[in-house]
Amino acid sequence: EAHIAKYKRLVQHYLDRTVVWGRARWGTFAGLLVLYIIRVFLKEGFYVVTYALGIYLLNLLINFLSPAVDPETSDDPGLPMRDGEFRPFTRKLPEFKFWLAGTRAVLMAMVATCFDMFDLPVFWPILLAYFILLFVMTMKDRVKHMIKHKYIPFSMGKQTYGELTKVKVPGQKGGKDDK
Repeated sequence: EAHIAKYKRLVQHYLDRTVVWGRARWGTFAGLLVLYIIRVFLKEGFYVVTYALGIYLLNLLINFLSPAVDPETSDDPGLPMRDGEFRPFTRKLPEFKFWLAGTRAVLMAMVATCFDMFDLPVFWPILLAYFILLFVMTMKDRVKHMIKHKYIPFSMGKQTYGELTKVKVPGQKGGKDDK
């Protein structure tokens, strides 16, 4: 019991340290996904595992693109309703949790490819066609929802006014007027 708690704290410590390394995290995820795809291609099997992984990642993506509070079901829309009002986009699934869940799913799918009991015989083009259809339909609905409620799932931050708001200290070097 104590060893498990110590291990969980250690894992959480290292996960907390990766929060600031967004590009490295997503690069690692992409690398693992490519390795998984190569493994499935070379093994010529595990299409059901791959389909399940794709559906799970699609579900994560939909939750990542969805607002935390759905404007259709709540009194507080959570989205900016007036022009000029700044509200950052609050997601149903934060980026870090999206990355963590996706990485765990790819790793679990990779482990599943080590066991032949998960290599079920299936005609893979049907699974691929159904996945593409499902992806197109769900993304179409998500885009319609974004257009209807006038939101973009990526916050760019507040508008800044560049050079107008910077304080210039007299006598300090490094300005564009210095020679």
